[in-house]
Amino acid sequence: MKFYNSIGPNPRAVRIFMAERGIDLPSAEIDLRGGENRQPPYLAKNPAGQMPCLELDDGSVIAEITAICEYLDEITPGDSLIGSTPRQRAETRMWVRRIDLNIVEPMLNGFRYGQGLKLFQNRIRCIPEAAEGLKAVAQDQMAWLDGLIQGREFICNGQLTLADIMLFAFLDFGAGVGQPINPALKAVTAHHAMMKARPSAAA
Repeated sequence: MKFYNSIGPNPRAVRIFMAERGIDLPSAEIDLRGGENRQPPYLAKNPAGQMPCLELDDGSVIAEITAICEYLDEITPGDSLIGSTPRQRAETRMWVRRIDLNIVEPMLNGFRYGQGLKLFQNRIRCIPEAAEGLKAVAQDQMAWLDGLIQGREFICNGQLTLADIMLFAFLDFGAGVGQPINPALKAVTAHHAMMKARPSAAA
């Protein structure tokens, strides 16, 4: 297998997941800033033109963070980061979905339509006037999450899961592009600090 890697929080989330699971794969670097991911050689692998993707030994390709991580989780021996029972897997998927839709998407689009506009304006349809509102939505949803994870070390199942990794990778990115965690959100702040201290955060 080969992992197609680049800068950005999406590949980083998968790298952290692999580090936590002890998975080491050959990788190819794609120049995201230079638009290599929007050129025919890469589009032949992932027509969405997004990063990252995973090329399997038979030449087929899996894209999207959750699909890649779940596939690697299933084929690799060791403790699952999705869940070892149907209920645990359902709970992890529920929280990954909530984090992805409610926090990650508005945060990333707030960046793409704002600070990242010059990079993205010729690649996707951008709505600059929506940038500040989307950033506010992400902050509102962080506050909602903060109330739900009070007293928890991890988001769900009482153990590290893909949900924790997703939240960390994207909040860490947001902090670097003008969307910091509100320090009043004590639970989210503590969760971020806990994840940042894990060796996998350097992946």
